[in-house]
Amino acid sequence: MAARLSTFLKNTWGKEPVLVASFTIAGLAILLPIFSPYSKYAIMINQATPYNYPVPLRDNGNLPDVPSHPQDPQGPSLDWLKNL
Repeated sequence: MAARLSTFLKNTWGKEPVLVASFTIAGLAILLPIFSPYSKYAIMINQATPYNYPVPLRDNGNLPDVPSHPQDPQGPSLDWLKNL
């Protein structure tokens, strides 16, 4: 089986080297990202990133189910980020 494959590749390379090179490059372009360590870390980052971010609410006194929070003059609190 391997001998027939190597003979086929040798003959094809001799007749059409551009096709063999293009199919080799296309095959590597499909297979290499699967085995890349960057794919592993990209998947981990995407799983850790929240899909929905918390939206600050403007308290007008009619929100009994939302806990009250003092207005910070320096900006919104990022305590939710520390709790991740």
